Amino acid sequence: MPKTIAEKILSAKAGKDVSPGEIVVVELDAVMAQDGTAPLAIKVMNEKFGGERVKDPSKVVLVIDHTAPSNNPGTSELHILMRKFARRHGCRLFDVGNGICHQLMVEYGYAYPGAVVVGADSHTVTYGALGAFSTGVGSTDAAIAMMTGKLWFKVPEALKFNLTGKFKEAVMSKDLILTIIGELGEDGATYMSAEFVGDGLKDMRIDSRLTVSNMVVEMGAKVGLMPADEEVMRFVEGRARGTPKPELTYPDKGAHYKDEFEMELEKIEPMIAKPYSPANVVAVDELEGMEIDQVFIGSCTNGRLEDLAVAAKILKGKKVADGTRCIAIAASRNVYTEALKKGYVETLTEAGCLVTFGTCGPCVGAHYGVLGPGEVALFTTNRNFRGRSGHRDSKVYLVSPATAAASAIEGKVVNPRKYLNQRIRDIEI
Repeated sequence: MPKTIAEKILSAKAGKDVSPGEIVVVELDAVMAQDGTAPLAIKVMNEKFGGERVKDPSKVVLVIDHTAPSNNPGTSELHILMRKFARRHGCRLFDVGNGICHQLMVEYGYAYPGAVVVGADSHTVTYGALGAFSTGVGSTDAAIAMMTGKLWFKVPEALKFNLTGKFKEAVMSKDLILTIIGELGEDGATYMSAEFVGDGLKDMRIDSRLTVSNMVVEMGAKVGLMPADEEVMRFVEGRARGTPKPELTYPDKGAHYKDEFEMELEKIEPMIAKPYSPANVVAVDELEGMEIDQVFIGSCTNGRLEDLAVAAKILKGKKVADGTRCIAIAASRNVYTEALKKGYVETLTEAGCLVTFGTCGPCVGAHYGVLGPGEVALFTTNRNFRGRSGHRDSKVYLVSPATAAASAIEGKVVNPRKYLNQRIRDIEI
């Protein structure tokens, strides 16, 4: 029977043909937990399962990124717990300053075509852009995964998004995924595999693809998968900690999808998600002129090199508007180092941005830009729930890095085409 990408990967891992709705138990290629979830997983291992034990330390990754560096003694205690656990079991710990968990899992080869990866973080779906069946789990499931090296899954039904054409000037992949979430709603893909195929993928670098997969969970999807084409294989070469299986990442001809969507990239416009939902999406033009207090360019959604390059191109020779704060946070030390070499950090700093790296910061309301009552902000993050990034009366609007940078110049929402007349794929990174 013809299979979707999700069905092919899980069938290969289970050693048998599987179908939607079936429960399978499979070996995992990696397990990840961050400082907001790892301490609870460790507690579960100790209190519910009679003590800590790790099946395969080489496949367990802990990351301190959400509140990094620590902002209070209580958080510091949790970080200490993670460090002790990692030393005791010999698993990988990315300590403060290394980067955001999802960027690190990609950079260091824990995610690759055909792999099955779980993380105690909902945005683990990001790695689907590399053809990995990757999904978020709770801390209890993460504990079981670390202890046994296995986990159960219900084989998901699938939605197919056929991407064609090319983006217009100043339109980014963030605008594409906001458009899709706006159309399907927060629960339009609940426990489904969102699978993106078609020639339109060629118009997106790996950075752009990761943004799309990162946000499929905002419409309820279990995974967000893309084929491992030549661009993906070039990226994972020399990184992958297992054997990539690109053949598993292409759906079979005639595979059954619950629904199929034709997405013509040239029709996508700059979009914005209004409070308090990533699905509350309208065109940027509808809110043009709305004044803003803060701009944040970064996070596991849009803190990669391409994002900083686009922001720097727009802000070069310009200044952030008086009365508006602009924060740019590279998703990892490696991204920051490359941005430093290419002059993006200097450009953003000269424009008046606060530039740093390796932390979730404002996204989760930890530090580096927590919003106060009544403040309005443009974030390139994935969520804008009430109170997530500061005071519950603040408002976060989700946009692309291009829209964020352009709006920072004027201190109000503007269409990025006012400052960028190039297609993103044509910009030299």
